[in-house]
Amino acid sequence: MALFVGLLYLSAQALYYLVLLFLLAFLGYCVYIKHIHMKYDHIPGPPRDNFLLGHSQTFWKVMKNDGNLHDTFLKWAERYGSVYRINVLHSVCLCIYSPEATKELLMSPKYLKDKFVYKRLFNLFGQRLLGNGLITARDHEQWYKQRRIMDPAFSSLYLKGLTGTFNKLAEKLMDKFTDAADNKTEITMLSLFNTVTLDVIAKVAFGVDLNLQKNRSPFQKAIDLCMKGMIFYLRDLLFEFNPKNRPFIKEVRKACCLLRQTGAQWINERKTAMQNGEDVPKDILTQIIKSAGEEETMTEEDEEFMLDNFVTFFIAGQETTANQLAFCVMALANNPDILEKVRKEVDEVIGMKHDISYDNLGELNYLTQVLKETLRLYPTAPGTSRDIQDDMVIDGIHIPGGVSCMLSTYVTGRMDKFFKDPWKFDPDRFHPDAPKPYYCYYPFALGPRSCLGQNFAQMEAKIVMAKLIQRFDFTLVPGQTLDIMDTGTLRPKSGVVCHIRHRDYQQK
Repeated sequence: MALFVGLLYLSAQALYYLVLLFLLAFLGYCVYIKHIHMKYDHIPGPPRDNFLLGHSQTFWKVMKNDGNLHDTFLKWAERYGSVYRINVLHSVCLCIYSPEATKELLMSPKYLKDKFVYKRLFNLFGQRLLGNGLITARDHEQWYKQRRIMDPAFSSLYLKGLTGTFNKLAEKLMDKFTDAADNKTEITMLSLFNTVTLDVIAKVAFGVDLNLQKNRSPFQKAIDLCMKGMIFYLRDLLFEFNPKNRPFIKEVRKACCLLRQTGAQWINERKTAMQNGEDVPKDILTQIIKSAGEEETMTEEDEEFMLDNFVTFFIAGQETTANQLAFCVMALANNPDILEKVRKEVDEVIGMKHDISYDNLGELNYLTQVLKETLRLYPTAPGTSRDIQDDMVIDGIHIPGGVSCMLSTYVTGRMDKFFKDPWKFDPDRFHPDAPKPYYCYYPFALGPRSCLGQNFAQMEAKIVMAKLIQRFDFTLVPGQTLDIMDTGTLRPKSGVVCHIRHRDYQQK
């Protein structure tokens, strides 16, 4: 009995000290949060939802309602100006929409990519995904070595030689449109664009014929799972600790493994073929392996980086272009006068030809403007983020160093201080003689870390849109939403459901 009482006494004491320790730790955490508030609260910003959680509750509410968080950032920008503060738990992040600050932050390698965001993309729920590839690498030298290896595969001369492949795969999509027009069936444009862009990236980059226009593949589902997983992993820090989310997290991890295992297999098969002197496709993968072989040193880590970039290209090279194409169809269907103008240009430049040459692409000036305007209103990659290590002044506001910042082309693209009547779809904003937007339009980012594949993506988008406009009329099925779905990248929520029919035209 005495022993039991003694143990009970010791347990009570241990519990007392444990509770006391917890309270002291919690108090210390609160003092730290207060210190952060005092350090940055001179910067304007929306009132916090909660002392401890900051604005997290607002973000959770938007996500729960399947909303677009970037619309919230736009509303706050219009109210609080070009620099404002948001709080997430104990962290502060600045939203910056000043063109001069954007120029400074994106054009200089001094400002590294935001540690929190890009380190979180290294893996997804514990499974390596983008690793330290071109998008996520924060160390400038590490990134520069990879960029040097990749650059030749995306040169204008090399891309010019891929025009025939772009045409061939786009023709398969036109066959799908033909079937829909013949059978008078509704089609979801985003779904079809996803198949062609995934076919293109697999064939042009890695020499693999997926033929998704006819065959089913697990890759599209895997990419969708990874994109959905990213948004939860980045914006809801408690998501992975909720037991009800475990089945979804398990599926996301399997999707990550599938993409990386596929990449390792394709890379190793190509290396073996090249070492054996076999004929291999003159695609981006071959070019990358050749360039890597010319480096003085290639470590195991560099090999892992190659796999990181495989996953990066496989996801980013497909997802963003498909979304842009769907948004472009949505915008043109809602603006028949613009559609008629771009159709006239396509007829004049391409006529009845099925093969669009590289030179033809350079002549499709108005279509280029249409695609640029699509990315102003609907940037598929809405922004980027950077770390500000040293104190600086932005628009007269002192910014203490040691803070991260977000820059959003979605927000600046919809502000009337930068674009007159910003909600109007107006391709003439990008006429060659029009003044160029000054550091407020950057759908592919800016500076040394701008998107390596932007010319690749726009070649593909231009060929697909030109063929579609050349041969078909399309109208939106009434009643569908024109809202935007925020899945890390931005995509049309409805999928852009259309009626499509053959054009009744005569060559003039």
